[in-house]
Amino acid sequence: MDKIVNEINPYLVSIFNEILIIEENALRGSRFNDLSIKEMHTIEAIGMYGEHTTSEVAKKTYVTVGTLTVSINNLVKKGYVERLRSEEDRRVVRLGLTKKGRLLYRLHDKFHRDMVRETLTDLSDEEAQVLVKGLRNLHLFLNRIKESL
Repeated sequence: MDKIVNEINPYLVSIFNEILIIEENALRGSRFNDLSIKEMHTIEAIGMYGEHTTSEVAKKTYVTVGTLTVSINNLVKKGYVERLRSEEDRRVVRLGLTKKGRLLYRLHDKFHRDMVRETLTDLSDEEAQVLVKGLRNLHLFLNRIKESL
């Protein structure tokens, strides 16, 4: 087991770092070069069509509501996010993506889908299910760590 752990670990570390570098460089070299990777992930947390409260998005991104509010203010100024008041209760403000924000979301989502498709290339259905099981185990482990912090 140690041999396979020693083989997999460098891949996981490298993949994590490479994804961040690719995403940052892609943003810098695009028409969305006014965004940070953290802002991109905030847009991802808001989602394509859903409208979420600041509290919901803060929870998804693991930041305080105050920290997220600063980020949302910047994203509103840049034209990626809009605040939408509830018709039923005007005190409730939901966050949604503008047309520009949805375009960015779709491009970012395409990168992730392409990455997954490439990962699954030449895998049998059985091998793909083993990969899913391993990733699920990793996800559960990371969630346990996150909850303990």
